[in-house]
Amino acid sequence: MNIPLNIDWQQILLHLFNFAILAGGLYLLLYKPVRQFMEKREAHYREMEEAAAQRKAEAEQLKADYEAKLQQAEVEIRERQEEARKAIQASTQQQLEEARQQAEEILTSARAAAERSREKAIEASKQELQDLAISVAEKLVLSSDGDTFDQFLDLAERKGGNEQS
Repeated sequence: MNIPLNIDWQQILLHLFNFAILAGGLYLLLYKPVRQFMEKREAHYREMEEAAAQRKAEAEQLKADYEAKLQQAEVEIRERQEEARKAIQASTQQQLEEARQQAEEILTSARAAAERSREKAIEASKQELQDLAISVAEKLVLSSDGDTFDQFLDLAERKGGNEQS
């Protein structure tokens, strides 16, 4: 069968058949395995992306939890600092009160000691005056020559001079 223009339909059909066999063979040998590989690869990367998104969400949740715990810890720290400040104030106030009481006791005992010392000094002065008066009287009685008043004054001057030096 010869067709004008030298077109051989049998050859065209054989070429088409060969092309179909070649395309089918390539499809089975190359395209299908490559497509499966690409689908597996795409699924693998999709799984990795989902796992990364899940880990990111978990990390964000952990971050939020830690931030909440950190804020709670800061609140607790502030509360404990306030408690410590109050305890220090109470302790300071108590120590001040104790110091005031001790100072009052010291002042009271010092006043009492000063009063006792004053009373002893007055008593000693009274005793010394009595002794002086007795010795002056004895000397006046024993020495009746001269003016007794002058003798008294001389004796007082001598005693006064001895005490001052």
